[in-house]
Amino acid sequence: MTGKTVAQRTYLHVSGLDAAPPALTAAVAAAEELAGVRRGEAFNVVRFDPAGAQVALLQYPGFFEDPFPALDASWRVELASGEVGYRTYAQSHNPPILHRKELLLAADDPRRAPFAALTQACESVGLFDEPTRIGYRRQWLDLVHARGYRIAGQALVPLGNEEADEEDAAPTPDAAQAPAGPAAQWQAARQLTALVRYGLSAPVQTLARHGLLQGREGGDLTLFDYGCGRGDDVRGLLELGLPAAGWDPFYAPQNPLHPAPIVNLGFVINVIEDRDERLAALTRAWSLAQTLLVVSVMLANQGAPRGTDFNDGVLTRRGTFQRYFTQGEIRAYVSEALDEEPIAVAPGVLYVFRDKEAEQRFLAERYRSRRPALVPRPASPRARATRERAPRQHQGHAAPCDDAYREPLARLWGHWLALARPPEPDEVAADLPALTAGFGTLARALRFLREQQDPRVLAEAEAARRADLLVYLALDLFERRRPYRQLEPGLQRTLKALFGDYTRAQAQARELLFSIRDTQAIADACREAAQRGLGWLIPGKSLQLHSSLVEQLPPLLRVYVGAAASLYGDYRELDLIKVHIGSGKLSLMRYDDFLGQPLPRLQERVKVRLRDQDYDCFLYGEPFTPPWLFRKSRYINEEFPNYPEQLAFEQALENLGLFDLSGYGPAAEVFSQTMARHRWVIDGFRLCRPDTCPDLDDPCGRFLTFRQLIECGETQGRTGLPNHPRQLASWNALQDLAERVLDPVIDWFGMIRLTYGFCSPELARAIPGRIDPRLDQHAAHEVNRLGNPVCSRQGAAADFIVEHEDMAEVARWVAENTPFDRLYFYGPQLPVHVSYGPDHSRQVVRMVPTAGGRLVPRVIAAAAL
Repeated sequence: MTGKTVAQRTYLHVSGLDAAPPALTAAVAAAEELAGVRRGEAFNVVRFDPAGAQVALLQYPGFFEDPFPALDASWRVELASGEVGYRTYAQSHNPPILHRKELLLAADDPRRAPFAALTQACESVGLFDEPTRIGYRRQWLDLVHARGYRIAGQALVPLGNEEADEEDAAPTPDAAQAPAGPAAQWQAARQLTALVRYGLSAPVQTLARHGLLQGREGGDLTLFDYGCGRGDDVRGLLELGLPAAGWDPFYAPQNPLHPAPIVNLGFVINVIEDRDERLAALTRAWSLAQTLLVVSVMLANQGAPRGTDFNDGVLTRRGTFQRYFTQGEIRAYVSEALDEEPIAVAPGVLYVFRDKEAEQRFLAERYRSRRPALVPRPASPRARATRERAPRQHQGHAAPCDDAYREPLARLWGHWLALARPPEPDEVAADLPALTAGFGTLARALRFLREQQDPRVLAEAEAARRADLLVYLALDLFERRRPYRQLEPGLQRTLKALFGDYTRAQAQARELLFSIRDTQAIADACREAAQRGLGWLIPGKSLQLHSSLVEQLPPLLRVYVGAAASLYGDYRELDLIKVHIGSGKLSLMRYDDFLGQPLPRLQERVKVRLRDQDYDCFLYGEPFTPPWLFRKSRYINEEFPNYPEQLAFEQALENLGLFDLSGYGPAAEVFSQTMARHRWVIDGFRLCRPDTCPDLDDPCGRFLTFRQLIECGETQGRTGLPNHPRQLASWNALQDLAERVLDPVIDWFGMIRLTYGFCSPELARAIPGRIDPRLDQHAAHEVNRLGNPVCSRQGAAADFIVEHEDMAEVARWVAENTPFDRLYFYGPQLPVHVSYGPDHSRQVVRMVPTAGGRLVPRVIAAAAL
């Protein structure tokens, strides 16, 4: 049967099902019925495992046209239980792609030839040498470009120098569009790391994250730091080219007080023991803020108060005062003191806007989804006809297809999609002269664009913006924010265009907000999110996902998460979000280097109780050991940085067979001890052996030590030769042999007696009789005097016997149940020779005596033992 086999799973195009074995065609038919889909319409590729227990129905819309087609949807069917899992990649920015697709077709299919030629071309330049870099579109295109090629039709085409330079200089489509998805967040995180080097405090970093730190014309002040301390924030902002100043009663009392667009009151009021002075500091800072006041304090759960009770706080051992607030307390205090509703953006960090239009823009943008850029679709026949008529329709003006108007038109279309409504003249003022010169009026330019573009793209933009605004308005209602006396002009226009008026929009938002009490609606939204690859769903219990994916969730879940964020702070400060479906709770988890580690460790867990309007915070460390996060890939998706490497790491960890990873994995101590005992370490996203040699008496597998495998031969015992491996790879090979072959034998038959194990070149020269170190693998990875491997097969080997057992039965069991390399059988009462090496040849050899008593090897089937 034809088909492509990857990791013991076979892929086959539906055109080859007619010639497939009856059992497979029956399994696919059963899967179709369970999933409720039909071949050729919903899917065109099937994937099945050797046992036939699971069948996946896969849809690659451009299978024959696209040289490396992208997966659009999949149905995973468990035939025994009838369970069906569905996943769509329609909105994915980095979908899985298919390689070597000619293998999925029948051998006599005439369409195979060009596909096979492309595969051969890719292989010839080494594009398939790194499997972790080819399975997803973004990594694949980066690799092709890095090797100096591009894909043109069904051919691999070298890049010329000019072409390569242009591609290097130009932004990718992902980067040129809206800052969508985790990839953009990844870049933002790197920029944030650079800011940290300047020593910026947590509240000022929130301003950077939200894009509020912008330089002003003429060098006018951007930020004034009230209570600046030693001035670290001011210095850091100045070094970044942002005008800033500060005042402090102790360190900088001579500096003047300046009004500024942004005033930072960072960790000031919590160190003032006098309540009147504390209030005066807050109100004075507020009086200086032209647009925004940032207030930050120490929270009670960020450090246990130590010292003597004093007023409403404590006197510390250092002789300082600290007033530890809860998030609710600081919000209430600021709200009462300033008669303004603050916005929690991080634990202990609040924004208070004086400029209400700026507040509306901030909130609307904060709750705006960051979806992947809308992908242009092929123009419809009507659009193509319109394009052909365009010059005649605009007589008296320059042809709209001229280069002079392409960029203004592109920007106009970008504004239209961003606003989800036709822009007004003041919103495209910079391009208005060019557009009116080319089309006469802005209205004509907009009409021309509408005729040219696919209406589905605009409809998607309108639906997304409508959902964003409903989330924004619903969370305004949840926070009981005062209605704005006058809406920001751009927001007024958008609400009118999408809802008719503000009252209708508020009514729909109120309905959406009240829906977060509907457990079934939450469960349905969680299922929809999981089908789009947004998190790990435990049906009826929870949906868990990385915080960067929240903005792509259905509106109901975004309101659910946003309501919790309004109590705690910005969820983007943490890594994982857990939506509890039935209990009205939300858990937020922070990990140590979630982005850069395949197994990040939990540092902080926050449980927000929406019904109680409160939250609890749990910190990990002493005495609570931080647990590892296993199977991180469940909580991210293919758009996340290092996703292919993460999958490869998890597969390698599972292949070790050391842990049960079906749930949340082993305890941290058990994991660390087991990894150390089996000599595995984590290096980035790879599992590898440590770079130090073990001691002779260290465990080698579960039952043996290295000494037993090294000092087990008669000649070694007689001569006393050290027989120690000199190559680190030899120690590792002995470990692999013990774990993969000898441990299972001992588990099944009981303890074995080793008669011959590792053999150094020195020991080999001392052994009498006929041996062949070049082939028997007892030398493992040792090298000769010329630096060449003693045995080209490498790996490692041992001879052993199980007392009171028929060694034919033992040999047969080894052959059927272990991934051995070569097995030599000498007789039912004699030791067997078994090796484990990189070839995994699984070759069974019976040593047959000749008439002269000489043993001759005969390769046999395992069943013939």
